[in-house]
Amino acid sequence: MTGLTPYRFPGRTAVLTGAASGIGEQLAHGLAARGSDLVLVDRDALRLDAVAEQIRATHPERAVEALVADLGDREAVLSTAAGIRERHPAIGLLVNNAGMALGGRFDQLGVAQFEQVMAVNFTAPMLLIHHLLPALTAAPGSHLVNVSSLYGLLAPPGQSAYSASKFALRGLSEVLRGELLESGVGVTTVHPGGIRTRIAETALIGAGVPAADVEPQQRVFAALLTYPPDKAAREILDAVERRRARLLIAASAKIPDLLARLMPVGHMRLIGRLTAAAGRRARTAVHR
Repeated sequence: MTGLTPYRFPGRTAVLTGAASGIGEQLAHGLAARGSDLVLVDRDALRLDAVAEQIRATHPERAVEALVADLGDREAVLSTAAGIRERHPAIGLLVNNAGMALGGRFDQLGVAQFEQVMAVNFTAPMLLIHHLLPALTAAPGSHLVNVSSLYGLLAPPGQSAYSASKFALRGLSEVLRGELLESGVGVTTVHPGGIRTRIAETALIGAGVPAADVEPQQRVFAALLTYPPDKAAREILDAVERRRARLLIAASAKIPDLLARLMPVGHMRLIGRLTAAAGRRARTAVHR
């Protein structure tokens, strides 16, 4: 128990990144349905505008602001944060949901690619929190959500940049949970498993990964993403309301987390075998 009162959605402004698709899109609809005004951020202007227009049509009483920004660009993040704080001196909820994946062994990755993933997945959330913290603390009973990953709990081969960024976000979240408690700001860290989103098709591929390996790996990865994003979004918003400190979504996150805690050193060997078996089943399904 955090000792915080339940979060109230109605009449508050929620800032949400990665709002144009996947979990973010479903969170936007869920927040509007629960009574929140919205500031939606994404780099995909067409998809973002479509989400914003759908929400305005369904919930005309809600204020919906759509901001196009590349969170891999530090200056764009700072400009976006400054504009939000100027227009919204008090916000109830900040959800750092935007993320980017990068596949390939560490020796196959370009340094610029690694840094780009760190910028989107860690530096952008850190900057947004830093610059919007006064707006959060100005709204009594506010809340912060950082969407980490299953790979913020364990670190499989081929995911060095993604895991590094998501472990960093998890660490920042856990520090902030303790530091912000006396200010009445709750913090939830989310660790999704295989959620059905566009992350497989938008993932970067290491510059040194052989071209022949790219498409098969993307197909298998996509086939493992099965958990409905609308269900994941509901679980996140329920966790916010209850001020939960940590949320794991789907058995594909809960089981590996349990194994990692039971087998701190040897868990990756077992998870690797389970993942390989799931991959073989996925490849079979893809080729049917």
